[in-house]
Amino acid sequence: MIAIDDVLISDDIVTRHFVCDLDACLGACCWEGEWGAPLLKEEEKIIEEVWETVAPYLSEESRAVVRSEGFGTTDGGEQPLATPLLKGGACAYLIWDGKGIGKCAFEVAHAEGKTHWPKPLSCHLYPIRVQYLNNGTEVWNYSQWSVCAPACKNGRKLDVPIYKFLKAPIIRAKGEDFYEQLEAAARAFEE
Repeated sequence: MIAIDDVLISDDIVTRHFVCDLDACLGACCWEGEWGAPLLKEEEKIIEEVWETVAPYLSEESRAVVRSEGFGTTDGGEQPLATPLLKGGACAYLIWDGKGIGKCAFEVAHAEGKTHWPKPLSCHLYPIRVQYLNNGTEVWNYSQWSVCAPACKNGRKLDVPIYKFLKAPIIRAKGEDFYEQLEAAARAFEE
């Protein structure tokens, strides 16, 4: 484990490789699974703020689920606040492009310059999953999900470690100084 500030980071994040390959996985991380993408409490408010801009991108089914369940949902138990899901497990904020690739409506609206917010931080950081220990320590682990096998293969082929692929979201989450410390720690693994 690597320790930076109040965060423990799995060695896998600097030693394993990953570059999304949407042509191969078709965005399966947005439509597979049993629970939505984890949301920070403040992100529920952000979704509410951008809702009128993002809603037209979504199907009527997606809009109905959000109206019914809210911008974020919880099971009232162990599961954290998360994006609501459609029947079958797809994220309610999923849209399909013309090639059959699932994409995030927030991300598409942001890329088109229509919102200031790119997407939930947990999605932006994926395949890093953030957890909190009982003492409040933040732990970053590599989520090894089979739907991302093409991304692992692509990352190895391009020789891009997870932390380099996720530079922008890591900086978004923790800042430039944090990323520079992570980069220095990664160099120690290369020696």
